Amino acid sequence: MDAKLKPHEIYPVAIRAELDAAAVYAELHGRVRNEALRQKLDFLAKEEGRHKAILERLFRDHFPGRELVVPAAVRRPKKPVSVDDATDVLDLFKLAMQKEKEAEAYYREAREKMEDPASRKVLEYLTRVERSHYFMLKSEVALLEKFPDYYSAEGDDPLALFHVGP
Repeated sequence: MDAKLKPHEIYPVAIRAELDAAAVYAELHGRVRNEALRQKLDFLAKEEGRHKAILERLFRDHFPGRELVVPAAVRRPKKPVSVDDATDVLDLFKLAMQKEKEAEAYYREAREKMEDPASRKVLEYLTRVERSHYFMLKSEVALLEKFPDYYSAEGDDPLALFHVGP
């Protein structure tokens, strides 16, 4: 986190990160045919939307009269990752894991900058939720590494997955 960020600047950056995460999940959803996996991606995208709404409400409540300006992109010290149609599904899942870990760290640091207990409590909640998302994705990555065709298995029949893997 940029140490120069003021409390009123924390929320817009967090909102941008939530929008970016939702976009990664939408991209993955478009590439996955496994219905169980699509449902998990839908869940994660909805979670990011809920987080965005929570952050918007906190901003309005704590900074009335101040305009909420969400940046077009989040500045990160790391080199940006390019994602295109050729990006492997497994790599997209790993990117999503990275984003969840970054979000967890951001919320943890943001919590320390906030003075009011309500903001601190919500940011602690978001820290823990992002961590749970990371572990959910980690589980899916383990399956994708073991069974590379897992994401492309169609239908709801669990026996359809028996053709997947070595």
